[in-house]
Amino acid sequence: MKRTAFFISDGTGITAESLGRSLLAQFSGVEITMLTKPYIDTIEKARALADIIDATASRDGQRPIIIDTIVDQSIRDVIRQAQGFKVDVFSTFLEPLEQELETHSSYSVGRTHAIGSDDVYMDRIHSVHFALDNDDGARTHQYDQADVILVGVSRCGKTPTSLYLALQFGIRAANYPLTEDDLDEDGSLKLPRVLAPHRHKLFGLTIDARRLSAIRNERRPNSRYSSIDQCVQEVEQAAALYRSMNIPFIDTTRFSIEEISTRMIAETGLARRFSPR
Repeated sequence: MKRTAFFISDGTGITAESLGRSLLAQFSGVEITMLTKPYIDTIEKARALADIIDATASRDGQRPIIIDTIVDQSIRDVIRQAQGFKVDVFSTFLEPLEQELETHSSYSVGRTHAIGSDDVYMDRIHSVHFALDNDDGARTHQYDQADVILVGVSRCGKTPTSLYLALQFGIRAANYPLTEDDLDEDGSLKLPRVLAPHRHKLFGLTIDARRLSAIRNERRPNSRYSSIDQCVQEVEQAAALYRSMNIPFIDTTRFSIEEISTRMIAETGLARRFSPR
């Protein structure tokens, strides 16, 4: 079965898309084309989009799914006339909340993803800069300012996880790559000297060796760096280091960056500087 879903908003569309993708992910047997339509903030834009939705319904032979977070009632009325199955987020949830809270919603566009507090915005900027400045062991003198230091072999997901933690939660995350330079005389990994004073901040990432080899092959095909033997050796050595040093770690193989980050926060109790946007 093939269907089309429209995520529509008079703001960024992030909320509608996030909710829509979460809901539709539960229906694995349906092939769904997902389209995000942000800033539908005039009657003219709404009418043009309604025509697209109607044309999609005729083409597919099925009415599209419409998930919207439109605040303006007149724009919402235009979209409501289109040939689609509608999930109106605001009318579904705000009206019952108004009754429970005994007050009216502001019905303001873009409140969720606006800059909001200057302090929160600057926390986000500083955290992102920190993640970039302290990426891949490039600098280590700021580790005393880090909330967490991610360690792991090359290409296991340290950098994107660090940036996600910064953007979504304001967590100052540094990351350090475990390499052959960190090998002990017996061939096992040792804790790098620069990390020893910050051992309580360390969190390890590991990954399936076959998956790691595939990722590295995209960067350096047919090299020792990407060979399965090399990847197996590095992954096993890293896991042994985590266990011997009691460093908490997570296998990133089947988890998204969002899942890695939230699982890590849950396990370590890291304090968020703000809630995700």
